[in-house]
Order: sequence, then C-alpha cells, then structure tokens
Amino acid sequence: MNERSDAIPAAPALPEAPAKTAPRPAARAAAGHGVPTYRPDVPFLIALGLIAFVYVALIAGMLASLVFYVELPVVGEVFANARYRYAVLLSLTSCSITAVLSVWVAVPTAYLLTRVEFPGKRLLDAVLDIPIVLPPLVIGLALLMLFQTGPGRFVQDYVRFTYAVPGVILAQFMVACAFAIRTMTAAFAEINPRQEQVAMTLGCSRAQAFWWVVLPEAQRGMIPAATIAWARAMGEFGPVLVFAGTTAFRTEVMPTSIFLELQVGNLGVAAGISIVMVVLAMVVLLLMRLARGRFSV
Repeated sequence: MNERSDAIPAAPALPEAPAKTAPRPAARAAAGHGVPTYRPDVPFLIALGLIAFVYVALIAGMLASLVFYVELPVVGEVFANARYRYAVLLSLTSCSITAVLSVWVAVPTAYLLTRVEFPGKRLLDAVLDIPIVLPPLVIGLALLMLFQTGPGRFVQDYVRFTYAVPGVILAQFMVACAFAIRTMTAAFAEINPRQEQVAMTLGCSRAQAFWWVVLPEAQRGMIPAATIAWARAMGEFGPVLVFAGTTAFRTEVMPTSIFLELQVGNLGVAAGISIVMVVLAMVVLLLMRLARGRFSV
C-alpha cells in the first residue's frame, strides 16, 4: 500500500527573464530610426546617394562660384551705396509683411479645405494652385490689367498699388500665399479631427474648438509656411518687375537690382547683391528653424 505524502508540492519554477539584448534593426525602425539597412541594400543606397550628391554639388558649386567671383569690397559697396541699401531694406520689409499676410490667409483657407465639405471645394482647390503654375510675368501682367478695371481704379483712389510699394507686397503675396496655403493644408491634414470633435461634444462651439484645440496644434505648420512664403517673396522677380516697376528709391528690390545691373553689364555688383540675398536668406531660414524647434510640440 502506497503511503500518501503530506508534503506540499513544490511551486513550478518561473521562466528566467530573457537577457536584454540590443534591439534588432526592425525594432529600431519601428522606434523611429528609419528603415533598417542590410548589406544587400548598400549598392542601391549608394546609387541613390550619388543621384542626390549631383544636385547638392550643383548647389554648392553655384554658391562657391558667387563667393570666389566677388571681392569683399564689392559686397561692402552694396551696403555703402544708398540705392542698394534701400533695395535691401525694402526687400526685407516687404518679404516680412508678405510672410505674415500669407500665413494669416493660409490658416483659415487650409482649415476650410481640410475640415469642411462645401460645393465647389475641388474647384477652389484647383484655383489656389494657379499662382504656382502660372509664369511669373503673367501674374504681374494680370495684376496690372486688374487695376485698370473699374474696381481696380476705385481701390487705387485710396491705396496706390501700381508702381508703388504696396504693389511690391501684393505681387510677392500673390505667389507666396499659394505656397503657404499648401504647407498649412498639409499641417491641418496631420491633425486628428477627433480632438476637435471631442471638444465640440464637451460644449465648445466650432470657433472655440478651432482657437483652443486646432490652432495650437497647427502652430508647428505656421513656421514652415512663413518660411516658404518669405523665401518665395525674397526671390520674386517677374510680378514685381511688371506690376511695381524698378524705380530707384521707390520700388526697387534686390532681384530687380540684380536685373538692372546685368542689363548694363555690371556682373560684379550683381553677384555682390546676390551674395547679400543668399546670406540674408540663410540667416532668416536659420532663425525660422530655431523658432520651429522651440514652438514645436
């Protein structure tokens, strides 16, 4: 007869915790470090890198040619000459105003395109791309003809646009704002609409949900929108030339100054003004990137 044992059975042994190992490439990719790279992928990535290198080399070559072609006294002449100094100040002022106006218009327009369904939405979306695809000279000519109509003359009785400083800003704005709208549209598309819906469910009106929920999230897109608008305005030439003219100490900006100097064969001064434009653009873009990193969530 077998004796029954009163001993308590031993608890089953727990499995040992796996040793911590370095994350696999797939895990690193899921954590936000990009797609994992394996040895067979190296030739393909090198081919892609060579294609990108050609374009980067062209950019570096263009900038280097400007730097090595122009002597420092020529660059100093841009700031010493009152005419060029006025063009620099007008360019900075008009581009800054254009960037602010572009973002001010882009935010509500992009919100409507991404959050509201209404008749003619696709047509409006296509119309907003017209300033992007139209030749710049055509935009300037169209503005010039617009202000020859009855409503245009009525507006000019109060604010002079044709061949005046407001015309410079308007010509820059017509192109820059289209790019700002596209940037803000992408920013609003990345915001989950459920947050806005929850705020409205909790008692917020549509306007309150926009100001308190959507707009703070959209701030991360405002800096890029302002940056691209400022950069487009800085380099805008065709609409400004046709609509605002190139009058010295009045409507002359840096792109038109370069055009005028090239017309008389003064390549050195034109290159000097170009270097000033490049430096100013790089400084502004750097400040915009720092501001984006500071205000991004």
